[in-house]
Order: sequence, then C-alpha cells, then structure tokens
Amino acid sequence: MLTMNYFTNKTIWITGASSGIGRECSVQLAKIPKVSLILSARNVEKLEELCNECRNAGAQCEILPLDLEQTHTLTEKTNHALSLFGGIDVVIHNGGISQRSLAEETPIENDRKIMEIDYFSTVIITKALLPHMIARRSGHIVAVSSISGCFGFPQRTAYCAAKHAMYGYFEALDIEMRQHNVAVTIVAPGRIQTNISYSALTKDGTPHGSMDDGQANGMPVELCVKKMLKAIARRKHEALIGRKEVIMVYLYRIVPKIFHIIAGKIKAT
Repeated sequence: MLTMNYFTNKTIWITGASSGIGRECSVQLAKIPKVSLILSARNVEKLEELCNECRNAGAQCEILPLDLEQTHTLTEKTNHALSLFGGIDVVIHNGGISQRSLAEETPIENDRKIMEIDYFSTVIITKALLPHMIARRSGHIVAVSSISGCFGFPQRTAYCAAKHAMYGYFEALDIEMRQHNVAVTIVAPGRIQTNISYSALTKDGTPHGSMDDGQANGMPVELCVKKMLKAIARRKHEALIGRKEVIMVYLYRIVPKIFHIIAGKIKAT
C-alpha cells in the first residue's frame, strides 16, 4: 500500500511490543522494506521470539527490554534506543496497563502505578527524544491512548485518568512541535481483540486474569493495526479505532447529556 511507504528507511521504537497491538504493529511493520525496529517490553523471551520473526520478514530488529513502571530508568533506556540505529524516526508509545475495580475499593497505590505506567513513562521517553527530533527537524510521536481517554467509564477510574492525561499532554505537544516538523498522532482504540483485560489491575493489585466480553467480541487486532498504521502514515492528529463503541466518543463531544444517559446503562466489562 502506497501510504505504508512512509515507514520505509525509518527506525521505529515500539513499547509494549510483546503482545496485542504492539506485537501486531511489529509484525506488520517488519514487512515494509528497509524498516528498522526496536522492540521493548518486560518479557525478554517473547521479545526475542518476535525479533526473530521480524528479522525473517526482512526487517532490521533489536530488542530493548524495559519496565515502564521503573520510570527512573527510562531516560537511560531512551539514550540506548537512540544509539542502536543512530536515531529514532517514530516512537509508538503502546505499553500500558488497564484496570478493573471501582474507585471506592481501589487503593491509591494502584492509581499511582497505572499513572506511572500509562502516562509518566510516555512523557519521560518523549522528553528524552525531543532534543534529537527537534535538532533533525524530523520525527513522529505516536501516543496510544484509548477511547477511555475521551470519556469516563466505570471500573476504569485510574485508567481513564491516565489516558485522559495522555490526550492533554500530546494535544498540547502536537501544537508545540509543528514549528519543528515533528508529528504527533494520538491513537484511541476501542474494544480490540487483545489480552489487555488479563493483566488489568483489580482492587488488590492482582491481574484480572480473564478475557472481557468487550475484547473477545471486539475488532480483530490485525484490522486495528492496519487502520492505526494508515493514520500514522498520513500524519493524522487523532485516530479513533473500533466498532460501534467509537460512536460514544462523538456522542460525548456533541451531545454529552445523551452520552451520560447511555453510559450509565452500559455494563462496565
């Protein structure tokens, strides 16, 4: 596809690459000629397996294991990423964690953990990349938020907060970076067929451990990523990706009163 030529000769760093949207991004990008990939996540074994798959597809590929919760390590990790292929053209902030608990039962430690992983990690990495991109007058920052970053949803208070924060930060950053020719794209997936609900934090901090109906019946991850990469290649500011649930975003923005009536009747999972 012509728009995918945008990624040719580019170095792309993907966080949360070991599963779900991040893994599928890696697989699809690896098929594009002359692409260099840097794959990051905590699970080294899965990263190595994915890296071999990407190399077999023709991409240059390196792994950079990291834990987004360990925010004090991320500036050094970013400098390492920059050294692997001599620069970063596109960063896809995809790593994150969700939530399945009511606000009243969620300890503040869980709120802080989700905010560190989903929000502050992306800010720290972005700040470390900006001098490089500004100096080159080239670069693309992709923030994978969520439609939960567009409106509130029950049992997702901390998750919604972090994803709303991403929206605010990268909205403002986009305006600041236009003078430097650095693009910013905010991706807001809806219900996508990934395992995100398995690792979602419950009230006691343990993983949810099961697949939500919303994810199980959601958009296939392959289609989500195709739409996502097309939006990035077109340097779109925002990409809302999903099925009927995306309508809720427009309802919230245009007729919020109706949105709140409908949202109050929706089963959280």
